[in-house]
Amino acid sequence: MHTVNTHEAKTHLSAILKRVESGEDVVIAKAGKPIARVSPIPSSSGKRQPGSAKGRIAMTQSFTEPLTENILKEFGK
Repeated sequence: MHTVNTHEAKTHLSAILKRVESGEDVVIAKAGKPIARVSPIPSSSGKRQPGSAKGRIAMTQSFTEPLTENILKEFGK
């Protein structure tokens, strides 16, 4: 893992992004204290698989019931 200060991050952003693109994590520090980590986004196959979340999501019976007055007030309704 590579660490850079905020000035270096601003000055050399393109070079830092190339390192991240190649798979490296880069930590950005301010006054020597780590404040952020830039990590590569895992590549996806790009192809969606219908039914891939089956069994992972559960809806309660109350899901289709109208919202309570208290909840509607929170939304400003």
